[in-house]
Amino acid sequence: MTAPNPTPASYDVQAVRADFPVLERRIHGRPLVFLDSAASSQKPLSVIQAINNYYRTSHANVHRGIYQLSEEATDAFEKARGRVARFINAWGSQEVIFTRNATESINLVAQSWGRANLRPGDEIVLTEMEHHANLVPWQLIAQEKEARLRFIPLTGDGQLDLSALDGLLNERTRVVAFSQASNVLGTLTPVRQIVDAAHAVGAITLVDGAQGAPHMPVDVQALGCDFHVFSSHKMCGPTGIGVLWGRRELLESMPPFMGGGEMIRRVGLERSEWADLPHKFEAGTPAIAEAIGLGAAVDYLSALGMEAVRAHEKELTAYALERLAEVPGLTVYGPDDVELRGGVVSFVLDNVHAHDIATILDSQAVAVRAGHHCTMPLHKKLGLSATTRASFYIYNLPEEIDRLVESLYEVKHIFS
Repeated sequence: MTAPNPTPASYDVQAVRADFPVLERRIHGRPLVFLDSAASSQKPLSVIQAINNYYRTSHANVHRGIYQLSEEATDAFEKARGRVARFINAWGSQEVIFTRNATESINLVAQSWGRANLRPGDEIVLTEMEHHANLVPWQLIAQEKEARLRFIPLTGDGQLDLSALDGLLNERTRVVAFSQASNVLGTLTPVRQIVDAAHAVGAITLVDGAQGAPHMPVDVQALGCDFHVFSSHKMCGPTGIGVLWGRRELLESMPPFMGGGEMIRRVGLERSEWADLPHKFEAGTPAIAEAIGLGAAVDYLSALGMEAVRAHEKELTAYALERLAEVPGLTVYGPDDVELRGGVVSFVLDNVHAHDIATILDSQAVAVRAGHHCTMPLHKKLGLSATTRASFYIYNLPEEIDRLVESLYEVKHIFS
């Protein structure tokens, strides 16, 4: 099997790898092969240095200080928000709300918009492949408001069965929330098609971009959605910070998610008035260093070019599907066409448990994920308790997929 040749849209992967210190590690005496970026990506030096520089030179609380350190911190914090807004082509930085992660972003919408707008008998449409983060928050608010959950089914090849939309969407549909890309199947959803169908019946839409924003160009204006969420730690940034983007008119109409300092304009003993966007949804001291790190991560990815990031991952995914098909007894789940899937490959091998596979792969310094990947309903639909998942990112090489396949043969040898 011949490794793919770089396309004109590709970048120098070896130069990128040099920016990630952790990739220099050896595990069990062998060079690390990190194939778990769908869970959390590694961090380049520029992000590490941006956070370090903030703590070394400019740490202070933001927005309220009138001394130089605070002004410097505030400037860096808000510039990071502006970088994120440009990265997703938001209409303005006021629409970018910093949260802890994509999970909190979805909870914010479910609890704030949902509590204010859902009524008994209303319907919330999700998909059968959703991550628990885009399932459990809607379960909670549906139970509280006596709303009904409905689900877009999957086809046999792991795509959404959009022929079911006409039967699912109606005048009772208030919310359609779905993943931009499945973290298990790799399935890429036709976002605009679903958004347009939802809007046609008067529903709002939320796109879980946790597996989208790190891997492909995202233009929220072109997508047409009402909310888009993603996490910093999956896109070269630090943990502990995520993003909720929402259309300004919706965010302005929503009540606060949390109360406290920073999110207020005026406070009395009995009542308070809320601050303007985005601060209405950012109670308390924010994740300042993390926001600055996210801004640096956005700069890093923007310099590579998200079209090039997507092109690189398609090459790796195509190569991985070809190589994995050579392994007897191995079954891969999700679409066969790399145009329809992201850089995620989940599989089962013979009757070997996913945890055993991952343990043996770790002994070969190949890091993969094993389990249900926070998609228990999806695994139940597939008739599985767990899968092994390899996921690719900007720093991975075809040779690392070769290492994965070699290690899978070692699994077969041990369990033969």
